[in-house]
Amino acid sequence: MSSIITDSGGHDVMNQRSLTSVSDVAISVENLTKTYRLYTNSFDRLKESLHPFGKKYHHDFYALKDVSFQIRKGDTVGIIGRNGSGKSTLLKIIAGVITPSSGSVTVNGKISALLELGTGFNPELTGIENVYFNGTLMGYTREEIDARLDNILSFADIGEFVYQPVKTYSSGMFVRLAFSVSISVEPDILIVDEALSVGDAYFQQKCMKKLGDFKEAGGAIVFVSHDLNAVKYLCDESILMIRGEVSESGSPEIVINRYNYLLAKESDKEAIRYESSNKTSSYGNFKVEIEEVQVLNEHGIKSQIFISGEKVKVRVCLKAHEQLHNLVVGILIRDKFGQDIFGTNTYHMQKVISTDTGKMYQFEFSFALNIGIGKYTLTVAAVKDDTHIDECFNWCDDICNFEVVSVKDNYFIGISKLDVNLDVKEV
Repeated sequence: MSSIITDSGGHDVMNQRSLTSVSDVAISVENLTKTYRLYTNSFDRLKESLHPFGKKYHHDFYALKDVSFQIRKGDTVGIIGRNGSGKSTLLKIIAGVITPSSGSVTVNGKISALLELGTGFNPELTGIENVYFNGTLMGYTREEIDARLDNILSFADIGEFVYQPVKTYSSGMFVRLAFSVSISVEPDILIVDEALSVGDAYFQQKCMKKLGDFKEAGGAIVFVSHDLNAVKYLCDESILMIRGEVSESGSPEIVINRYNYLLAKESDKEAIRYESSNKTSSYGNFKVEIEEVQVLNEHGIKSQIFISGEKVKVRVCLKAHEQLHNLVVGILIRDKFGQDIFGTNTYHMQKVISTDTGKMYQFEFSFALNIGIGKYTLTVAAVKDDTHIDECFNWCDDICNFEVVSVKDNYFIGISKLDVNLDVKEV
């Protein structure tokens, strides 16, 4: 099944058959633009409505501007960006909640959308009534909803509250039921907009597993979240939205690194320079420049192979090009999925660092490498205060990589190793 979204005048913007004939394309977005009229006050709106061909009293705000991309079946695409960048507007147009000002969206399949909390549910109806209400809107008969009801209620796991009005629900209960309905109606395309962030940890794990199963079955997912680790873990590709436009697209790791750079560039009053080679990117105003980074094993030898639990040092050498009194140096370990595993910096370690112009400085972070077997990368940064948002001197993504190949003592499962004592007694 395919659907065509038209422009605000009700006309098909372009012939969609050529796009939907490509069997592996789930969503095709072409030159999508959405504008809103903004008025200084309500009187200007009235004056313009009374004289539609006279003076304009509004200015156009572009929520989306000439956005184009395609999403294949079976792919999960994460859309990231700051608040107000157009992410939610884009999802609402794809879901058919609002119409574009111009451009087109072709959807090849049945969509289920979990937009911001509250969308699609009637607060006066009970949970059960809302399940049937939403199912009917998606084209299911009552008998078809009956067949899915047990699975929906079991996954939501909100007990007798299903018989209470939705307006009495907590945000966590609401999202449990909303996600359960969205995933249980067997869509071809699932849209999720930040809603999962309000669930508890156990339910989020259930959702992530369900999304993984949905993806394995060939479903396409459009995922919007400020949780960048979730985007790295779940998504095959990512799109960075800035002021209504697609700024960057590609692998989640590369797009998120670029996003961090742009955040630093927007916030920093100094000029930010960006350098990139292979997978490593380096940016900042370079008042301080990172010259060398080494990971040393417990014998003090530079290495890329380590045993879980051994004592290691991360040595960071940098050169100060200016005198500073608030330098913060930090390290960040990421796993093979690009997820942040461990990070710390001199700010959190309560070390106040000052520098003199032209001098070299060496920092050594020493710790037991209590992480699981696998491949990792190391990111190093020199910034002002706790984060790179205030002022970024030099940020180096994935400046080196290493591998943990075995465990020093007791085997364990997972990413991190905790010190555990065992006490056994007869009771």
